[in-house]
Amino acid sequence: MELFYITTIFVLSIFIGVEIISKIPPTLHTPLMSGTNAISGVTLMGGLVLLATSESLLVDIIGFIAVTFDTINVVGGFAITSRILKMFKKKK
Repeated sequence: MELFYITTIFVLSIFIGVEIISKIPPTLHTPLMSGTNAISGVTLMGGLVLLATSESLLVDIIGFIAVTFDTINVVGGFAITSRILKMFKKKK
């Protein structure tokens, strides 16, 4: 029964995330991306703590997937933010 609740929360969070992101105007994407990178860093640390203290194979698998996706999100987000900020620098 616990897996059902966790899955339900996960699916609902996907729908809420898509709705929130689709309503954001393009001019706010760059500042929000920096904040999202910070949040992803926090969830990455949470996933690592979860992996370090888990006692179940299912938790290990879900934690590994979460850490992998968070790492991709953090690295990609910082790369894109850096590239966008370079566009605003004055050329010599």
